[in-house]
Amino acid sequence: MAADAQHPLDLFGIDGLLSAEDRDMRDTVRSFLDAQVRPHVAGWYESGSVPVRELAPRLGELGLLGMHLEGYGCAGTSATAYGLACAELEAVDSGIRSLVSVQGSLAMFAIWRFGSEEHKQEWLPRMARGEAIGCFGLTEPDFGSNPAGMRMRARRDGDDWVLDGTKMWITNGSVADVAVVWARTDASDGETVRGFVVPTSTPGFTARAISGKLSLRASVTAELVCEGVRVPASAMLPEARGLSGPLSCLSEARFGIIFGALGAARDSLEVTLAYVAERDMFDKPLAGYQITQTKLADMALELGKGMLLALHLGALKDAGALRSEQVSLGKLNSCREAITIARECRTLLGANGIALEYSPMRHANNLESVLTYEGTSEVHQLIIGQALTGLPAFR
Repeated sequence: MAADAQHPLDLFGIDGLLSAEDRDMRDTVRSFLDAQVRPHVAGWYESGSVPVRELAPRLGELGLLGMHLEGYGCAGTSATAYGLACAELEAVDSGIRSLVSVQGSLAMFAIWRFGSEEHKQEWLPRMARGEAIGCFGLTEPDFGSNPAGMRMRARRDGDDWVLDGTKMWITNGSVADVAVVWARTDASDGETVRGFVVPTSTPGFTARAISGKLSLRASVTAELVCEGVRVPASAMLPEARGLSGPLSCLSEARFGIIFGALGAARDSLEVTLAYVAERDMFDKPLAGYQITQTKLADMALELGKGMLLALHLGALKDAGALRSEQVSLGKLNSCREAITIARECRTLLGANGIALEYSPMRHANNLESVLTYEGTSEVHQLIIGQALTGLPAFR
């Protein structure tokens, strides 16, 4: 790179918008990941495996698991700090950020927000340390964007609940110690949706890792099956009733994705800037051509705009003023622009762009999943459309 070349985010003065504490946290996470995770992630992606059990305690030591939650061994950071950590995690790989997001913003958040004191004391400290792994069972084989169609059933049998059904595409599922499982209850509970804290050692509970993935390969994804899984009444999350419970957990996870997807875009652009500066084409650096610079300028612009929106939404969340439709704005924008940036970066890398040595194509493949989960782009467009018109258009 030329001596006077600027980092894309320096053009926007992003560091000046962060507190010293948030910058220090971001830099600490980046240093840890660069040293301990980045050297291995391409290999994990190629092999389709990731050592969750070994990695989670190290992430816990750094305070990354449930970091934005208060008490029970959680770090209690700001929402903005959590978002910046997600950006660093996903700059390495979306699968690593997914591990942290599902642990902290889905499984732990569900217990922290809706669980009993017994649930919190039993699970949250161990999950924060990475000693216990959690998963979040909401998506079903036939009901992704429409969780209201849920077929997982919970029927009352004496003092217990018995769960039957299947969940699909569950991150951490086959390595989890505890699953937060959402099910439709029977008439005894008003046929509503409830959450249950289910130890994965419970008889009748099985998890099968999903193989053959072309995306999120450095991540554990599973199918969960409950066949007569019997849990005590105390397993029910007492403060969650109806779909508002799991949907609020999804909103927590979506917030992390707003920053996370931009981390993948940033890493793609950094790798590409370094490459085009060194790659000679017709006797001068590829970076010196107009068509290259216009592509780089457009990508830097969208990355910077996305970060400005993310930081604004982080400030709103820290002030307790963030609305769900605003989360949809961020998730839609970050995912859509990040995948576009990763794909464009791949073109600038030419044939080398398909090699695992370079991250943009891996990021692009991962972002195909990120674009879909926690609400597809179309779902977020409809959420925003409803906010603009006052009319729901989901059916």
